[in-house]
Amino acid sequence: MPLVHIELLEGRTAEQKEALVKDVTEAIVKNTGAKTENVHIVISDMKKGDYAVGGKMK
Repeated sequence: MPLVHIELLEGRTAEQKEALVKDVTEAIVKNTGAKTENVHIVISDMKKGDYAVGGKMK
């Protein structure tokens, strides 16, 4: 059972997330041979103030 955890900064639409889930699922199935129904994906939205790169908040 592949489990994919994706963390994104908040602001993506439901449609964008659905497209992402579809594409990631297809890639997992293609590259691992897993069945589509066994691919689990968790999307976590982070607040923009809760993320930093190179010592600077995003």
